[in-house]
Amino acid sequence: PSHLLIAVKRGAPMTDWNRLVIEEIDKRQDELIELCSRLIQFPSENPPGDSRPISKFIIDYLKQEGIDTAIHESGETMWNLISTIGSPSPDRHLLYCGHTDVVPAGDLSRWDVPPYSGLVKDGFIHGRGATDMKGGLAGLIFVTGLFARLGVPLAGNLSLFIVPDEETGGDLGVPWVLDRGLIAGTAAVIAEPSHPQNPTIGQKGSCWFEFTVEGTPGHGSLAPLNGESAILKAARAIQALQKLWELKPDIPAEVQDIINISKEFALVRNPGKDVSAVHDHVTINIGTISGGTKVNVVADRCTVQVDTRVPFGLDYRDVLAEAKRLLLEEGIDVELKPFGFQGNANWTSDSEDIVRLLVESITDVSQKEAYGVLQWASSDARHFRKHGIPVLQYGPSELAGIHSFNERVPVDQVIQAAKVYALTALKYLGTTNANK
Repeated sequence: PSHLLIAVKRGAPMTDWNRLVIEEIDKRQDELIELCSRLIQFPSENPPGDSRPISKFIIDYLKQEGIDTAIHESGETMWNLISTIGSPSPDRHLLYCGHTDVVPAGDLSRWDVPPYSGLVKDGFIHGRGATDMKGGLAGLIFVTGLFARLGVPLAGNLSLFIVPDEETGGDLGVPWVLDRGLIAGTAAVIAEPSHPQNPTIGQKGSCWFEFTVEGTPGHGSLAPLNGESAILKAARAIQALQKLWELKPDIPAEVQDIINISKEFALVRNPGKDVSAVHDHVTINIGTISGGTKVNVVADRCTVQVDTRVPFGLDYRDVLAEAKRLLLEEGIDVELKPFGFQGNANWTSDSEDIVRLLVESITDVSQKEAYGVLQWASSDARHFRKHGIPVLQYGPSELAGIHSFNERVPVDQVIQAAKVYALTALKYLGTTNANK
């Protein structure tokens, strides 16, 4: 638009860049929604985990905006993408982070809309990954491209950091890149789903493990008089593990306030269903059970996979030790094998610039109160914190549909999130205009 070109030539003050970018997002919101729909149309399920088709689409999209992308292959089908714009700065390098993988769609007959249609209808974009997290990913990509298209003179670097592996533990994504020093930033925003007014500034820890119970096979017609069922032993083990909920955390004083705030938030967000206790308890989910060989044979083996989430004030290794003790108390001596998510609760203080500025940007865009809360799940944020990078999560969502059938994301939240991403980058990095 001509008024934008004039503003660029004259050197618009930073406040004008804020206004002009927001105006452009409003004008081009159909392009943003189309981008989100296209991303959903790629069935980037993990497992099996082939990010190449969607990665090629993103690379081509950014190239059209004049942005080059570096590809870092952590596996034959796993592409990590890094695209950087702006001006190098020793103290201001913002990372926009998102993942391309989604959980499997499952039974297609239980979807009202085909999961990879990307259908836009009734104020929602429908499909697997719409909320987790292609709605947010679209916003990050769109805003980065828009900055380049408008020639916004960012005073620091902005890097779009897109990873292929988050849903199965993330080993080939964020930690693979950070541990090798392929990118470093001074702050990060992850477009994981959140409440529109409440970014998540901390996560519980995780301790995933599995164990295999052995039994003695026999003819099913003689059970329980003959043989020993591994499945029945596993059932006793599962029941014993429910006592992990009773572990008492020693919550550090510095996080007690944010835990209290998050508990109140949980009560407000889930009326009629109080889930606030998850913030100071270990949660236990029996994710999979696999056992037996045939219906008329006493099962000789049963494997159980367990997902526990660990609050502040407990170490995930202590949870594993307590699980072992509980099983021994039940007379079940098995090896507990950790896998997937392993780590302690972690957070970014709300005094950090990136947290303060993103929360402020939510208020600017929505004209409503905003504040950070803790998340009861886990995410890639822990890897950034491990590397000393302040990070928080903010993205569009319909939280009830995450990892479920009929996943969808509200159109208005996709637009709001894109505006928040843009304002946060402009405020955090600043511009090189003389009048800023």
